[in-house]
Amino acid sequence: MSFFSSVMLVIIISFVLSFLLLHYSWASPPKEMDQIPGSLGWPIVGESFSFLSNFSSPCGIYNFIYQRQQRYGKVFKTFVLGRFTVFMSGREASKILLTGKDGIVRLNLFYTGKQVLGPTSLLQTSGDAHKRLRRLIAEPLSVDGLKKYFQFMNRLAIETLDQWPGRTVFVLEEASTFTLKVIGNMTMSLEPTGEEQQKFRANFKLISSSFASLPLKIPGTAFYRGIKARDRMYAMLNSIIYNRRSGNSFQQDFLESLIVKHSKGADGEGSEDNKLTDTQLKDNILTLLVAGHDTTTSALTWLIKFLEENPAVLNKLRVEHLEIQANRKGGTNLTWSEVNNMPYTAKVINETLRRATVLPWFSRKASEDFEIDGYKIKKGWSINLDVVSIHHDPQVFPNPYKFDPSRFDAPIKPFSFLGFGSGPRMCPGMNLAKLEISIFIHHLLCRYKWTTLEKDDSVLPTLVRMPRNKYPIVAEPL
Repeated sequence: MSFFSSVMLVIIISFVLSFLLLHYSWASPPKEMDQIPGSLGWPIVGESFSFLSNFSSPCGIYNFIYQRQQRYGKVFKTFVLGRFTVFMSGREASKILLTGKDGIVRLNLFYTGKQVLGPTSLLQTSGDAHKRLRRLIAEPLSVDGLKKYFQFMNRLAIETLDQWPGRTVFVLEEASTFTLKVIGNMTMSLEPTGEEQQKFRANFKLISSSFASLPLKIPGTAFYRGIKARDRMYAMLNSIIYNRRSGNSFQQDFLESLIVKHSKGADGEGSEDNKLTDTQLKDNILTLLVAGHDTTTSALTWLIKFLEENPAVLNKLRVEHLEIQANRKGGTNLTWSEVNNMPYTAKVINETLRRATVLPWFSRKASEDFEIDGYKIKKGWSINLDVVSIHHDPQVFPNPYKFDPSRFDAPIKPFSFLGFGSGPRMCPGMNLAKLEISIFIHHLLCRYKWTTLEKDDSVLPTLVRMPRNKYPIVAEPL
């Protein structure tokens, strides 16, 4: 390590220690934690450095969980980033934590995520406020609500794939661009090209990268850049909202639907339950952008990677799509009815989400004292559900590391497959993600075969699991 690198490392560690000292006071762990195996690490910092360093390991943050499961079992305690935390796994834990029975838990975001998304985000509300917001955004994200964006997605997938032959394609980057253009068009009718699109993408990337950053709001840090990018994004939304309300612009998009709901409440013409403030509008547009991008980008990339590694699955899936194309009466465009009748594709998507587990854990915070798997959990504790272990439980999924879509030929045991979560916080963008992936895969399989340029299963240091090498391929026409 060079002298400069050593100095920078010392500076970073000093900042982290200073933040923890200023924001958190180390108290003796709750007595109730004595019953739970595990280690709370060093005073003040706990196991924070080990937790953060594992983001850059080949297996990503799950490496932190796996090491401690081997040592302590499927339930263990730790202290990271100022939180007393319990990691758990299993269907019983899944059922209790994800259904949130009787309001015993609520979503538990990192400090950086809370600051970036804003206080009125769907991801930060609970109880009746959460139900109300979820109801307001449910309609445009329903199957029927997505139908009006279908042709845009279809054209964009074709245009994206037109550029693939004759060059090295980094699938993760292509998937990211595709999903971000889709979500930008859906939310605010943003055109897929032009200066506004470039600004939008640049700001979004800074926002997205700040979620797993150190909570240091000083110039030059990822968190600081993320906050500034969020402010620029909100300024953009302020301008769009003003033009929509003044009658200078009208679009049939997600933002317009929320503005209409807001206006009805404000004018007294509709239910007060439909009233949304400007802050709520912006916080939840940003939430949809974040939630609708990273996980779909990751899932699409892993799916293409798994197909190349499993020729039998690839061939069977290609047959399904070539048959759809062959049976089409006139024209070459995928139709709405066709995209909703891809049974094997649906199984491949589910198996991808199981095998890749793009979100390795779900974090909740106890709203009251309760007991789970024989352990007493106290109000205020952070409880993280280990989804990777659930998705690779050999009792539910025999030979769990094999990519086998036929697992979904029959119904899966409840709370064993959490590809889109479960309970009241099940992913509201589930239908959108399935639609984007199905459209893109259809055109890919009907046009190209591809070869990977690098075998690498390691992941990026991000909260959402993505291939570190961005999955480089070369594609050629069938």
